[in-house]
Amino acid sequence: MFEEKEMSFLDHLEELRWHVVKSVAAIFICSIVGFVFVEWIYNNILLAPSRIDFPTFRWMCELGKLVGAEESLCAKPFEVVVQNRVMTGQFMMSITSSFVIGLIVAFPYVFWQIWSFVKPGLYQKEKSSSRGAVTAVTFLFFLGVLFGYYILSPMTIWFLATYKISDQIVNQFDITSYVSTVVGMVLGCGLLFQFPVAVYFLTKVGMLTPQFMRKFRKHAIVAIIIASAIITPSSDPFTLMLVALPLYFLFEISIFVSAIELKRKRKKEETELLADQQTS
Repeated sequence: MFEEKEMSFLDHLEELRWHVVKSVAAIFICSIVGFVFVEWIYNNILLAPSRIDFPTFRWMCELGKLVGAEESLCAKPFEVVVQNRVMTGQFMMSITSSFVIGLIVAFPYVFWQIWSFVKPGLYQKEKSSSRGAVTAVTFLFFLGVLFGYYILSPMTIWFLATYKISDQIVNQFDITSYVSTVVGMVLGCGLLFQFPVAVYFLTKVGMLTPQFMRKFRKHAIVAIIIASAIITPSSDPFTLMLVALPLYFLFEISIFVSAIELKRKRKKEETELLADQQTS
C-alpha cells in the first residue's frame, strides 16, 4: 500500500489557490446570471418586502384574525419611495445586488470547496465525526437567509417607512440605503444561523459546554428579547414573539448539539482509556 505523499507548504498554497479560483468562478458565473435578470430580481425579490401584498404581511394578518389580534398584526397600507440620487447609483446597485445573489446561490459550492481543502488535513476520526458538515452549514445558511428575508426585512422596512417624528418630513429612501439594509439583514441572518455549527466545533475543542450555556440561558433570553425589540417594527408582544422565538429556538438547538458532541467526546475518551488499561 502506497503512503500518501506529504504536501509541502507551496503545494498547500497551490491547492488553496485552485479552491479559491473555483469558488470565485462559481460566484462570478452566478453573479452574471443575476445581472442578466436584475430587473426581475429587483421587482420580485428585493423590492417585494416593501409592498403590503408581501406574503409575510398576509400571513401576519391571517394570524391576527386567528388569535384575535387583527389590529396589532395586520399592517396598515404603506408606501415606500426608493430614489436614486447618484448618476451611477442604479448601475452600481445592479452590480452589487448581482454579486450578493451570486454569493447566496453559490454558497453551498463555495463552502464545499473550503471543506475540500480542510478535510484532507483531518484525522480519520475527525472526518467521521464531521460528516455532513457541508449539508448542515448550507441548510442553516439558507434557513437564516429565509428568516432574514421573510421576517426581518419586511418588518424593518414597514417600521422605517411608517415611522415619523413630524408630518412635515417625508420618508424617501435612497436605493443604496434600501439595498444595503435588506442585504445586510439577509446575509447577517444567514451567518447568525451558523451559531449551532460554531457551538459544535467549540464543544469539540473543549472551549464550550452545554452546562455553561444552560447556566447563562436567562442572560441569553434577555439578550434575545432586547435584540428582537430593537429589530421588530412595533412593541406588541405578538410581533416580538415572531422574531424572538426562532432566535431562542436556535439557542436551544445549540445546547442540544453541544450536549450530543460532549457525550460523544466523553464516550470516546472512556473507550480509549479502557483500551489502554486492557493493553497495560
